[in-house]
Amino acid sequence: MDLTLQQLRTVVAVHDAGGFTAAAAVLRTAQPSLSRAVAEVERLLGARLFERTTRRLEPTPAGAAVVAAARRALDGVAAELRHVEHVLDGQAGTVRIATLPSLAAILLPGVVSAFLRRRPGVRPEISDALADEVTERVRSGRADLAVTVVHGRAREDLLVTPVAADRFCALLPPGHPLAGRPELRWTDLDGEEFVDFDASTSIRQHVDRALAESGSRPGRGVAARNIAAVAGLVAAGLGVTAVPGLVVPLTGFAGLAAVPLADPVVRRRIALVLPRGRRPVPAASAFAGLLTGASVRPPLPAHALWAAPVAPPGTGDRA
Repeated sequence: MDLTLQQLRTVVAVHDAGGFTAAAAVLRTAQPSLSRAVAEVERLLGARLFERTTRRLEPTPAGAAVVAAARRALDGVAAELRHVEHVLDGQAGTVRIATLPSLAAILLPGVVSAFLRRRPGVRPEISDALADEVTERVRSGRADLAVTVVHGRAREDLLVTPVAADRFCALLPPGHPLAGRPELRWTDLDGEEFVDFDASTSIRQHVDRALAESGSRPGRGVAARNIAAVAGLVAAGLGVTAVPGLVVPLTGFAGLAAVPLADPVVRRRIALVLPRGRRPVPAASAFAGLLTGASVRPPLPAHALWAAPVAPPGTGDRA
């Protein structure tokens, strides 16, 4: 059976109106045309759908089954179309967000919570990875947007909008002689054993540049990729390390001292990253507008601050 939606609507209208003339008025069509449409459905099904009584048309057993099935089909189509409407206006659907672990844990939760209060029908999917993996997910279409650390000039295939920045701090084990100072220079770490992040991480890239610029030469023998692992190694007295401000709260379990570093002051630039030339889905556009706007500014930890609010490029929606 290959019945169209219009044929299903016609059968239901005739049943509900109790006759062809009344149904034709409801559907705003000619009564002979409506009669032919029902006759065509009966021909396709090989069964009579209605019998005329003295007062109105009554469904046959086959007609009652067809009408019930038609209602379910039409209700299902209507529900799906309502969902599509919500997706198109950004009130439903999924936003795939790629980000760094520290940003997923510290920067984004307050923004996501505010976004869901405004658009409860949208489902955020947050995936965390290293910086290069994060931007590659946006580039390949596996993520709608990214919130990540950017280096230098933006690439031509990506749109980059500043979101926040955080300052690097030294992390020191309890009782370390440098732990009580209000501020340290990178050169103060000269000769200290240093617990490195893995070379593939964005933190390591910042630290390498800062040590080279300052001329500091700590001992660099231990490295780990995971934030908790680095903090645990420092807490065990295996050395000191340097992390950006949004990472510091993730090391709280280790009881370390965080002291801001200067000469040079090093800040990570955190940005919203969108694909150039590919308009984001409406829900993603709304999330981007909320993230970069002024209406939602959850407090950030010490040594981190929001960027000035701006309209994100490539989007036409603000949450």
